[in-house]
Amino acid sequence: MNLWLNELFPKLKLRKEEGLYRNRNTVDSPQGPVISHSGKSYLNFSSNNYLGLANHPIVVKDFQTAAKKYGVGAGASHLLFGHQRPHKMLEEEIAKFTNRDRALVFSSGYMANFGILSALIGRDDLIVQDKLNHASLIDGALASRGKLIRFKHNSIDDAERLLKKNEKSRKILAVDGVFSMDGDIAPLDKLSEICSRYDTVLMVDDAHALGTIGKTGKGSSELFNLNQQQLPILMGTLGKSFGVSGAFVAGSDGLIEYLIQYARSYIYTTAIPPASAVAALSSLKLFSNELNRLDHLNELVKYFKNQHSSINFKFLPSDTPIQPMIVGDSKKATDISNILFHYGIIAPAIRPPTVPYGSSRLRITLTAAHSFSDIDKLIGILKKIK
Repeated sequence: MNLWLNELFPKLKLRKEEGLYRNRNTVDSPQGPVISHSGKSYLNFSSNNYLGLANHPIVVKDFQTAAKKYGVGAGASHLLFGHQRPHKMLEEEIAKFTNRDRALVFSSGYMANFGILSALIGRDDLIVQDKLNHASLIDGALASRGKLIRFKHNSIDDAERLLKKNEKSRKILAVDGVFSMDGDIAPLDKLSEICSRYDTVLMVDDAHALGTIGKTGKGSSELFNLNQQQLPILMGTLGKSFGVSGAFVAGSDGLIEYLIQYARSYIYTTAIPPASAVAALSSLKLFSNELNRLDHLNELVKYFKNQHSSINFKFLPSDTPIQPMIVGDSKKATDISNILFHYGIIAPAIRPPTVPYGSSRLRITLTAAHSFSDIDKLIGILKKIK
């Protein structure tokens, strides 16, 4: 082994001592409200499968049918004949769903954000971001070699201060629509106003917003009634509410065509399997025709918030399926998560560097596949722990 690789082991030991070590757990069942791990069933509050579509029988059947027709892999990048009919159909439906000119499908949300920002921002440009943005937005900005500056979480005044200070620069302001670890919503209507005032392009990562907010679940643009002019760059994922894999960006024809030519994470990677594109299209249609899923999810969120007010744990204010229970100390958060696991409940501890030091938490996520009795069981165990 190369000598410098030996330096890795003390760092791993330190991570364990700090209570920040992470382990993978192998699941032996489909994603759902109950999953199987090591021969035991667990009530699952860790999933981003917000609409419960990851194992929907119609989606599974459509995937299987498409796999028989198109095979299990695209076999090439989009620009080298890996762009198959299902990809084209999915992009067209996403454009309609988001009310944008066009859409472009990426292989993952990380690659989408990375590709968008690194393609659009240059050395002399500015990227302004919320302090709590997802890592993929931050990494995309760093890869662009532009200047990255960050404003206080959800602070319109601080964001405007930075835009005014850098008025002469070409700028993109990027935020999460729903913040993945806090569950709160970015004030996109107000951000859109200041972006217009300071000639700044607004971008939203709607990974956790699509399927969860807005009257019909279309995310941030619907919640705040923002059109393509007001919200030029709309990114979303297909692996959360829609239960499949991949991601997309929706916007003007010029934006999409530019990204096809310049977004390296789009150009230099194999397209998602065509069967996955068909499955995502199937999920999109199911959700659009079955808004009762969103209604049930919203009722679960209200019920959970009402129930957790009766226990002495601190929860961040959130009207979304992401309900963070703040513990503070990393070891304590892990201990509580382990106790829940002992009782057959999965609610993972989220620790630094994913969240700031001193704010370790249990990230409890609800899905449309959960029931009110599932919530009662979780609340009951939390009461016992306290």
